[in-house]
Amino acid sequence: MFKSYHKLVSMVTIVALASVSAMATSDVSRTYANGKKVIDGGMTYPVKNGKTSSYYVNTQKAYKNIRFGRVATANEIKAWDMDIMPDGTGLPDGKGSVEEGDEIYEAKCSACHFDFGAGGSGYPALQQGNAYEMQKTLKLQRLHPDDDGPKRNIGSYWPYASTLFWYIKTGMPHPAPMSLTDDEVYALVAYILSINEIQIDGEDLEDEFILSKENFSKIVMPNKDGFIPKIEGKNGLENIRNFYDKPKNFGGNKKRCMKNCFDGKPKVARIQGVGISDYNPPISEKKEKPAKKEVAGIKNVAKDTYESSCAVCHGTDAMGAPVFGDKKAWATVLKKGLDKVYENGIHGINGMPPKGGTLLEDAAFKSVVDYIISQSK
Repeated sequence: MFKSYHKLVSMVTIVALASVSAMATSDVSRTYANGKKVIDGGMTYPVKNGKTSSYYVNTQKAYKNIRFGRVATANEIKAWDMDIMPDGTGLPDGKGSVEEGDEIYEAKCSACHFDFGAGGSGYPALQQGNAYEMQKTLKLQRLHPDDDGPKRNIGSYWPYASTLFWYIKTGMPHPAPMSLTDDEVYALVAYILSINEIQIDGEDLEDEFILSKENFSKIVMPNKDGFIPKIEGKNGLENIRNFYDKPKNFGGNKKRCMKNCFDGKPKVARIQGVGISDYNPPISEKKEKPAKKEVAGIKNVAKDTYESSCAVCHGTDAMGAPVFGDKKAWATVLKKGLDKVYENGIHGINGMPPKGGTLLEDAAFKSVVDYIISQSK
């Protein structure tokens, strides 16, 4: 398993995609021009008779008139070109306390990740208790219905805190990435480490603890040594090549194969004893559609629904959506008529998913739209 920090995300993807096609290929076809094997020993397909392997090459000129934007300026590239490495290389100057991080989290993160990073509504949990205890669960397997599975989150699974700094700085908060100052990011990292109960130099991270560039390297994540092969350092790529060149490291077979992979007849392990029979309430065998639910208390939930599901995009102009409370923006939207606004919201438009990604019935969703409009006049 790879060490999962940002520098190798694309490389991990390449390995995953290439490994299947690689299994049935020869060593010769699994090399680049310089003689180096691709990361997993996979192969590249040459174009022959208009095909790559069994697939035709698309030669149409359909994209020649499509504009994909403009070339980024040097300053724009500089602003986004950021790597924070495990040894601290790339960390900016700055500092922030756990207490400050708590305040920033409540203001800018809790709408999605909920109180204390508990997660919910499709957004991941940032902690599930003491990280050192949760790290022990990573070896668990759910072999029986009531077995506990592994608990993977920032504290228990991520090998380096540098990933946390980099990800928050460049990607969070979701509606406005790169909007946080370096001090705010240090504070948020300190807070998230604290709710995972991670210690630094044996010290619990209390409210007054200040994280900075100077002490960041002292952070040792519980699962730092839980990944193979070793990818950092000057020999990282060669370590990966060597690891994936030996199929027994990840599959148990002595050679890559797509057929006849086993000596003799393989055993098939069948899942038994995991069925659920005592459903409560009992499973209905009726085939008719369920009765339409009556929408009750729509007006009472519109505000809460907006805050939990809509504010992430409509609370700022960074997402291109009309901003809550912006009279001019909503006056422009309403020129097409309220019915059209309802229709676009229910079916989705541009970057907005149908009903904003909620499961509301039409009437309840319309009430949320009405609430937003009423607060934007």
